[in-house]
Amino acid sequence: METTRRLRLLNDTLTSRTGVGLLLILVFVLSLPAVTTRLYAADEIEYFAFLRSLWFDQDLSFENEYQYFYDRGIAHAFGFHETFLELRTETGLRYNFGTIGCAILWAPAYAVGDVAARTMQWFGSDVEVDGFSQPYLSAVAYASAVYAFLAIAISVAVARRLVGGGVATGLVIWTGTPLLFYTYVAPGMAHACSAFAVAVFVMVWLRVRRSWSLQGIAALGAVTALMAMVREQDLLLAVGPLTDFIWTTVTKVRASGDRIRAAQHWFTAASVGSCVFAFVYIPQAMSYIVLNGRLSPADVVTRKMNWLAPHALQVLFSLEHGLFVWTPLLLIAVGGLLGMVWSVRAGSADGVDTRRIGLLLCLMVVGQIYITGSVDTWTSAGAFGQRRFVGLTVVWTLGLAALFGATRTAIRRRLLWGACAFCMWWNLGLMVQYGAGMMDRQRLEVVRNTRGTFIEVPRRLPEIAYRYVFDRQSFYAPTTP
Repeated sequence: METTRRLRLLNDTLTSRTGVGLLLILVFVLSLPAVTTRLYAADEIEYFAFLRSLWFDQDLSFENEYQYFYDRGIAHAFGFHETFLELRTETGLRYNFGTIGCAILWAPAYAVGDVAARTMQWFGSDVEVDGFSQPYLSAVAYASAVYAFLAIAISVAVARRLVGGGVATGLVIWTGTPLLFYTYVAPGMAHACSAFAVAVFVMVWLRVRRSWSLQGIAALGAVTALMAMVREQDLLLAVGPLTDFIWTTVTKVRASGDRIRAAQHWFTAASVGSCVFAFVYIPQAMSYIVLNGRLSPADVVTRKMNWLAPHALQVLFSLEHGLFVWTPLLLIAVGGLLGMVWSVRAGSADGVDTRRIGLLLCLMVVGQIYITGSVDTWTSAGAFGQRRFVGLTVVWTLGLAALFGATRTAIRRRLLWGACAFCMWWNLGLMVQYGAGMMDRQRLEVVRNTRGTFIEVPRRLPEIAYRYVFDRQSFYAPTTP
C-alpha cells in the first residue's frame, strides 16, 4: 500500500509538471504574433549580416547587407553610413562589431525561412529568395523568441534542482527584466540568444562538476565556446566554473595518495576542455582574422575599453540605464544570491556545496559588472534597460528562487510577492513607454516615468494595445520624444 501511494504521488507530481509545461508552451506559441518580425537597429543588422552573407554569398563582405538596409531607410541612425559604409578594416572589408554565434543559433530557423520563401515563390508569390525578404526576417525573430523561452525553461530547471522553486520564479524574471523586451519587441538583438547560451552553460557546469569527467569537461568547453561566440563579454562567465575546477583540483590532489598521478589526471582534463573550446571556437577565430586581420575584435572596439572599470557604479545605479534603477527586480535577485552564500548551514555537506556555487555565481556577476564598467559606451544609449546583463537570466532566476526558498513566514512571502509584482509592472510600464515613445530613451526621469507607469500606461492601455497589434511599425521608432 505504501509503495502504491508513493507511486501515485510521483505520478501526480510528474503529471502536474508536464501539464504546467505544456500549458506554458501553449501560451508561448499563442504569444508568437506579438513578436516583432523586423530589423532596424545597427546591432541587429550586424548580427544578421553574418548569417545572410555566409548563407548566400559565402563570404564575410557585408557591404551589400548594410547597403540593403540603408537604401530602405531602415539603418539611418546617426553614424551608420559613416561607420559601416565608409570605413574599412585592415583587410579592406566593412566593419562588423558583432559575433558569429547568433548566426549559428539562427541558422536552422533561417533554413526554414529559405524553404518557405522558395515554396512561396514556386506557388506564384512575388516574395524574393534573397535572404532579406520577410520569411527570412521572421525566421530570425521567431528563433530568438524560442531561445528566450528555452532560456527561461532551462533556468527554472536549474533553479528547481539546486535551490527549489518552480515555474513562477522564471516567469517573474522573464516579465520583470529586459529579456521580455528582447523577446518580443527587439528579437533581432543578441540578448535572447545570450540568455539561452548562458543558461545551457550553467546547466552543463552544474552537471559536470559532480564528477568532472573528461566527457563532461569536453561538453563544458564546447558550450563555453558557443557562449563566447554569441557575446564576447559572456566569456568572462567562465571564471565561475574555472575557479570551481581549480578549487576541486587542488582539494583532490592534496587528498590523493599519489599526488603526481592525480595532478596529471587533472591536467589532462583541463587540456581536453581547452582543446575542445579552441576547436568549437574556430568559426569566430576565422571571422576575426578575415575581418580584422588578427585574432581579436576590431580596434574600434578595443579602444573603447578602460580596464580600470571606472563606470562600475554607474552601471548599477545611474539613471542612464543603471541596472538596478531600470530593473529593480534584479536587486531582489542579488539578495537571493548573497543568501546562498551566507545563510546556508556550514555543517551540511550540501550546504557547503550550495554556498560554493552561490559564491561562484556572485563572482560571475561581479565579472560582468567589471567588464561592462570598463566599456566607455557602457550606457548602451538607445537600448532598453541595461541590456548587457540579460545573459545572466539563469543567475537571476537562481537568486530569486533561493530567496523565495529562504522566505519561511507567510507575511514575508506576501511582501516578497508584492515587491516582485511592483517590479514586474515597473518593467512592463517602462517597456510600453519606451516602445511607444512616451519617455526619454537615454535616461530615466523618475517622477515622469513613475507617473507614466502607474497612471498613463493603465489609462492608455487599450489604445496602446491596438497600436501594437495594428501599427507595429510605430513602436520603437528611432525618434526621441
